[in-house]
Amino acid sequence: MTEVLWLVAFAAMLLGLLGVFLPLLPGVPLLFAGMLVAAWLDDFARIGVPTLAVLAVLGLAALLIETLASVWGVKRAGASGLAIAGAGIGAILGIFAGLPGLILGPIVGAVCGEYIARRDHRTATRAGIAAGVGFLVAIVAKLAIAVTMLAVFTLAWLM
Repeated sequence: MTEVLWLVAFAAMLLGLLGVFLPLLPGVPLLFAGMLVAAWLDDFARIGVPTLAVLAVLGLAALLIETLASVWGVKRAGASGLAIAGAGIGAILGIFAGLPGLILGPIVGAVCGEYIARRDHRTATRAGIAAGVGFLVAIVAKLAIAVTMLAVFTLAWLM
Protein backbone atom coordinates (compact mmCIF):
# COMPACT_ATOMS: atom_id res chain seq x y z
CA MET A 1 0.00 0.00 0.00
CA THR A 2 2.86 2.38 0.77
CA GLU A 3 4.20 1.96 -2.77
CA VAL A 4 0.82 3.03 -4.15
CA LEU A 5 0.85 6.15 -1.97
CA TRP A 6 4.36 7.01 -3.14
CA LEU A 7 3.12 6.64 -6.70
CA VAL A 8 0.19 8.93 -5.89
CA ALA A 9 2.56 11.51 -4.39
CA PHE A 10 4.84 11.54 -7.45
CA ALA A 11 1.87 11.51 -9.84
CA ALA A 12 0.40 14.53 -8.04
CA MET A 13 3.71 16.37 -8.36
CA LEU A 14 3.97 15.52 -12.06
CA LEU A 15 0.35 16.56 -12.70
CA GLY A 16 1.05 19.71 -10.72
CA LEU A 17 3.86 20.61 -13.10
CA LEU A 18 1.60 19.94 -16.08
CA GLY A 19 -1.08 22.03 -14.41
CA VAL A 20 1.16 25.07 -14.63
CA PHE A 21 0.42 25.00 -18.36
CA LEU A 22 -3.01 23.35 -18.51
CA PRO A 23 -5.81 25.58 -17.25
CA LEU A 24 -8.09 22.80 -15.99
CA LEU A 25 -5.52 21.25 -13.65
CA PRO A 26 -4.85 23.03 -10.35
CA GLY A 27 -1.09 22.95 -10.90
CA VAL A 28 0.53 24.42 -7.83
CA PRO A 29 -2.02 22.97 -5.36
CA LEU A 30 -1.47 19.49 -6.87
CA LEU A 31 2.29 19.97 -6.66
CA PHE A 32 2.01 20.96 -2.99
CA ALA A 33 -0.37 18.06 -2.26
CA GLY A 34 2.13 15.60 -3.73
CA MET A 35 4.91 17.06 -1.63
CA LEU A 36 2.74 16.93 1.49
CA VAL A 37 1.88 13.26 0.87
CA ALA A 38 5.57 12.45 0.32
CA ALA A 39 6.51 14.24 3.56
CA TRP A 40 3.76 12.38 5.42
CA LEU A 41 4.89 9.02 4.00
CA ASP A 42 8.39 9.79 5.30
CA ASP A 43 6.90 10.68 8.73
CA PHE A 44 8.06 14.27 8.17
CA ALA A 45 11.64 13.11 8.81
CA ARG A 46 13.17 14.96 5.84
CA ILE A 47 10.42 17.47 5.09
CA GLY A 48 9.28 19.08 8.31
CA VAL A 49 6.84 21.80 9.25
CA PRO A 50 9.21 24.71 8.45
CA THR A 51 9.82 23.40 4.93
CA LEU A 52 6.12 22.71 4.42
CA ALA A 53 5.35 26.25 5.58
CA VAL A 54 7.78 27.66 2.99
CA LEU A 55 6.21 25.46 0.30
CA ALA A 56 2.71 26.57 1.34
CA VAL A 57 3.68 30.25 1.19
CA LEU A 58 5.17 29.72 -2.27
CA GLY A 59 2.00 27.93 -3.37
CA LEU A 60 -0.20 30.76 -2.10
CA ALA A 61 2.04 33.27 -3.83
CA ALA A 62 1.59 31.39 -7.11
CA LEU A 63 -2.20 31.50 -6.77
CA LEU A 64 -2.11 35.21 -5.91
CA ILE A 65 0.17 36.04 -8.83
CA GLU A 66 -2.01 34.04 -11.21
CA THR A 67 -5.09 35.96 -10.14
CA LEU A 68 -3.37 39.34 -10.21
CA ALA A 69 -1.81 38.72 -13.64
CA SER A 70 -5.18 37.86 -15.13
CA VAL A 71 -6.90 40.85 -13.53
CA TRP A 72 -4.03 43.12 -14.52
CA GLY A 73 -4.16 42.01 -18.15
CA VAL A 74 -7.89 42.53 -18.48
CA LYS A 75 -8.06 45.77 -16.46
CA ARG A 76 -5.10 47.22 -18.32
CA ALA A 77 -7.11 46.98 -21.52
CA GLY A 78 -10.30 48.21 -19.87
CA ALA A 79 -12.04 45.04 -21.01
CA SER A 80 -15.61 44.06 -20.20
CA GLY A 81 -16.93 41.13 -18.20
CA LEU A 82 -17.73 39.37 -21.47
CA ALA A 83 -14.05 39.57 -22.41
CA ILE A 84 -13.15 37.84 -19.15
CA ALA A 85 -15.78 35.15 -19.75
CA GLY A 86 -14.63 34.75 -23.34
CA ALA A 87 -11.04 34.29 -22.22
CA GLY A 88 -12.13 31.56 -19.81
CA ILE A 89 -14.19 29.75 -22.41
CA GLY A 90 -11.36 30.11 -24.93
CA ALA A 91 -8.91 28.62 -22.42
CA ILE A 92 -11.14 25.58 -21.89
CA LEU A 93 -11.77 25.02 -25.60
CA GLY A 94 -8.10 25.66 -26.36
CA ILE A 95 -7.11 22.56 -24.41
CA PHE A 96 -8.48 20.42 -27.23
CA ALA A 97 -6.24 22.16 -29.77
CA GLY A 98 -2.95 21.42 -28.04
CA LEU A 99 -0.32 24.01 -27.16
CA PRO A 100 -1.39 26.55 -29.81
CA GLY A 101 -4.94 26.33 -28.49
CA LEU A 102 -3.77 26.84 -24.93
CA ILE A 103 -2.09 30.07 -25.93
CA LEU A 104 -4.54 31.35 -28.52
CA GLY A 105 -7.77 30.17 -26.87
CA PRO A 106 -7.89 32.84 -24.14
CA ILE A 107 -6.84 35.53 -26.60
CA VAL A 108 -9.49 34.65 -29.18
CA GLY A 109 -12.08 34.25 -26.44
CA ALA A 110 -11.30 37.68 -24.98
CA VAL A 111 -11.47 39.28 -28.42
CA CYS A 112 -14.83 37.66 -29.15
CA GLY A 113 -16.26 38.56 -25.74
CA GLU A 114 -15.12 42.16 -25.98
CA TYR A 115 -16.40 42.51 -29.53
CA ILE A 116 -19.81 41.19 -28.48
CA ALA A 117 -19.87 43.64 -25.58
CA ARG A 118 -18.73 46.78 -27.40
CA ARG A 119 -18.75 46.09 -31.16
CA ASP A 120 -15.40 47.82 -31.54
CA HIS A 121 -12.48 46.08 -33.27
CA ARG A 122 -9.83 48.19 -31.58
CA THR A 123 -10.94 47.55 -27.97
CA ALA A 124 -11.54 43.88 -28.79
CA THR A 125 -7.99 43.58 -30.12
CA ARG A 126 -6.61 45.35 -27.06
CA ALA A 127 -8.53 42.98 -24.77
CA GLY A 128 -7.13 39.97 -26.62
CA ILE A 129 -3.57 41.21 -26.41
CA ALA A 130 -3.99 42.01 -22.73
CA ALA A 131 -5.47 38.56 -22.05
CA GLY A 132 -2.53 36.96 -23.85
CA VAL A 133 0.04 38.99 -21.94
CA GLY A 134 -1.69 38.25 -18.63
CA PHE A 135 -1.86 34.55 -19.48
CA LEU A 136 1.86 34.40 -20.37
CA VAL A 137 2.89 36.38 -17.29
CA ALA A 138 0.89 34.01 -15.11
CA ILE A 139 2.43 30.92 -16.70
CA VAL A 140 5.98 32.23 -16.36
CA ALA A 141 5.39 33.21 -12.73
CA LYS A 142 3.72 29.88 -11.87
CA LEU A 143 6.52 27.96 -13.57
CA ALA A 144 9.19 29.89 -11.66
CA ILE A 145 7.41 29.26 -8.38
CA ALA A 146 6.81 25.58 -9.17
CA VAL A 147 10.50 25.09 -9.97
CA THR A 148 11.40 26.91 -6.75
CA MET A 149 9.05 24.64 -4.81
CA LEU A 150 10.68 21.57 -6.37
CA ALA A 151 14.13 22.92 -5.54
CA VAL A 152 13.18 23.60 -1.90
CA PHE A 153 11.59 20.15 -1.60
CA THR A 154 14.56 18.39 -3.21
CA LEU A 155 17.16 20.23 -1.13
CA ALA A 156 15.27 19.54 2.09
CA TRP A 157 14.89 15.88 1.12
CA LEU A 158 18.60 15.47 0.38
CA MET A 159 19.94 17.36 3.40
